[in-house]
Amino acid sequence: VQLQASGGGLVQAGGSLRLSCAASGSSLDYSLIAWFRQAPGKEREGVSCISRGTGTKYYTDSVRGRFTISRDNAKNTVYLQMNSLKPEDTAVYFCTVRANRVPGSYCLNSIAYSTWGQGTLVTVSS
Repeated sequence: VQLQASGGGLVQAGGSLRLSCAASGSSLDYSLIAWFRQAPGKEREGVSCISRGTGTKYYTDSVRGRFTISRDNAKNTVYLQMNSLKPEDTAVYFCTVRANRVPGSYCLNSIAYSTWGQGTLVTVSS
C-alpha cells in the first residue's frame, strides 16, 4: 500500500486544519491506522491511532480534546481534524498502517509500523 498525507499548511494559533491520508494500491482495510508527526530535531511522535475492529481511538496527551481521528471506508481515506492548533503542533505529519492489532496505546509507538507515506507539513504561527 502507498500512503499519501495531505492537507497541511500554514495556520495561526487557535486555527484548524484537516489532514487526509489516502491509500493507493490497496484499501485501508488494516487493523490499525495511525498519525505520527516529526518536528525538526525531534523524534517521530505518535499523535493518534484508530482500530478497525473496535473503532477504539487513542491520542497522545498533548492533542487529546483538540484532535479527532476518523475514517471514511467508502473513500478509502483517514482524517485527522486538528482544532485549537498551537505552535508546538508544528511538524511534518505522517500516516501509517499496520495489519495486526497491538495492545492498547502501543499503537502510538512508531516501531509498530513499517509502512510510511510522504508527510504533509503543518506550520502553526504564534
